[in-house]
Amino acid sequence: MPSIRKSLLQLTFSGAYLLRWNDKLRPAELVEIDKQAHKMLVACALWHENSRHLPDEERLALAQEIIEGGLFDYYYRLIITDIKPPVFYRIKENKEHFRQLTAHVLKRLEPALAPLGDFWQRMQVWHTDDTDSLARRILTAAHLYASQWEFLLIKPLNSFDEEMDEIDVSFRERLAGFGDVRGMPDIVKGNTALARFANLCGQLRFQIRWTQAPRIPATAVLGHMFIVAAYAYFFSQSIGACRARAVNNFFCGLLHDLPELLTRDIISPVKQSVESLPEIIREYEEQELERRIFAPLRAEGLEELVGLLSYYLGMETGSEFHETIRENGHARQIRDFATLHGSYNADALQPKDGRLIKECDKLAAFLEAHSSIRNGVSSPHLQEALARLKGDLVGSPLDCLHLGALLADFD
Repeated sequence: MPSIRKSLLQLTFSGAYLLRWNDKLRPAELVEIDKQAHKMLVACALWHENSRHLPDEERLALAQEIIEGGLFDYYYRLIITDIKPPVFYRIKENKEHFRQLTAHVLKRLEPALAPLGDFWQRMQVWHTDDTDSLARRILTAAHLYASQWEFLLIKPLNSFDEEMDEIDVSFRERLAGFGDVRGMPDIVKGNTALARFANLCGQLRFQIRWTQAPRIPATAVLGHMFIVAAYAYFFSQSIGACRARAVNNFFCGLLHDLPELLTRDIISPVKQSVESLPEIIREYEEQELERRIFAPLRAEGLEELVGLLSYYLGMETGSEFHETIRENGHARQIRDFATLHGSYNADALQPKDGRLIKECDKLAAFLEAHSSIRNGVSSPHLQEALARLKGDLVGSPLDCLHLGALLADFD
C-alpha cells in the first residue's frame, strides 16, 4: 500500500509558491497550483463527455489515467517551472536532451514519491513513454485551455510586449487541433454552457482563503481544491479503496468548494456563529448552482454531467461530506466510514467518502497555516486555527489514515 509522508504533503502544496507568467505584467498573482486545479476541473468535464459511451470498466480506467496523468505532469512541472514553454518544447524535440531532463526530474522527485509504490512506477512509465492516448489528449487540451485563460487575463496589460501576438496565435492553433475531443469545441467557442462552467471554475483563483489572517503563500480557493483532491486520492489508495471510490474522492475533493464561487469563502467560526446560517448558506448555494451552472448545462442536453456534478457536491444528501453510493442514478447516504469501507467498497456501487475528504480538507488547511507560520507570517488567529486543526486531525476516528503519526513530523 502507498505510504503517505510529510514530504508528499509538502511537495503537493509547493505549487502554491510557484508563480506563472512571472516575466509578464499581471493583474493578480498567477500560481501553478491554481492553474493545475483549473486544468483538472476542465479535464473532469471532458472525461465525462468522452466516456459516456464506454463500458463502466473502461470509463473508470480512463478517469484513473486522467487523474494520475494530471498528477504526474504537475509534479514534473514543479521541478522544471523556471524553463519557459518555448525552451521546454525545444528540449522535447530532442529525444536525448528530453531523456536527460526527465531523468533529472525523476531523481529529484523520487524521495517524496517513491513511497507511493505503484503510483511512482506508473509515473516513471508516463514520463518515459510518450505514446498518445485519449487521456493524454484530454489533459493536453485542458492544459492549453487553462493556460490560455490566464494569458487572456494578462494580454491587455502587455500590449508593449512583442511576444504576446506570437503566444496568442500559438494557443489558437494548438487548441484548434483538439476538435476530436468531445466537449472541447464547445469550450473553445466561449458562448456555451460548458464554456461558462469552465470559465466560472477559473474565477475561483481570485478568491483568497483566510482573508482575516494574512499568509504566505496566500492560497486561493481554486488551488486549495486541487490539494484536497490529491490528498484524497492518495489516502484512498493507502486504505485499499476500489478504483471508483478513489476516482470519486479525487473529483469530489476537486469540486467540494465550487459553491464558494457563489458565496465566497466563509470561515467556520462565522458559519457556526448563527445556528441557522449553515442552512441558509446551503440553500443559497443550491439556488445559485441551479441558476448559474446546472440549468444552462441541462438546456444544452448535458443532464448526465449535471447528475455527476450533483453527486460530487452532495446535492441529494445535503452535504459533499457524506459517505454515499449511487443506485439507479441517485445518491444514497451510508451511515459512516466503517460501513462504506466494509460493505460498499466496490466499483459497481460508485462509492464516495465523506469523512475522509473532510479530513483532507482540514489537512490542506493545516498545511496552509503551518507553511505561513514557518515562513514568518503569523497571527493569533492563524495560531489558533493551526492548533484547532491539528487537534481535530489527531483526534480523527479514521485510524487507518494514521494522521497522528503524520502530523507528529510537523512538530
